[in-house]
Amino acid sequence: MKFYLALVVLFLSLPLSAQMNNSKMESILSEKVDSIIGIPGRWQITFNELEMMVITDETNDRMRIITPIIEIEKLDKETLLDCLAANFHTALDVKYAVTDDVLWSVFIHPLSPLSQAEIESAVEQVYYAAITFGTTYTSTPLIFGGNNGSKDTTPTPKLKKI
Repeated sequence: MKFYLALVVLFLSLPLSAQMNNSKMESILSEKVDSIIGIPGRWQITFNELEMMVITDETNDRMRIITPIIEIEKLDKETLLDCLAANFHTALDVKYAVTDDVLWSVFIHPLSPLSQAEIESAVEQVYYAAITFGTTYTSTPLIFGGNNGSKDTTPTPKLKKI
């Protein structure tokens, strides 16, 4: 019986020790990026010459990696619609988002369940979404779904209003 109790205690303690926090994130980022400055939970990083910000909130279990792309006033409606389509097909885990009159490449996620591989991927995806803005709007070579960028002439059914 003691053996099974010990296994249960060990099993229940594993997720606690594996949870992501500011200390682990800073260590991962320090290995992945070209430079990192700031304080725990508020870092400015450079990855492949692109500056990004990493913001965490351990209390509320949230984090985000962001980089500004362009001021909204410089965009036309077509480009904004391309960003929305990319959010569905090609941006994958990152999104194009608008705040304070700026278009951003953003990765937003709960902090604690993140793995090292997910953080590294998030940095890369924010980078790729920013540098492919205006062309392929992709965050990785993978494209989810069938949108290949070509204009489909098949009529789209009208949505019924509710």
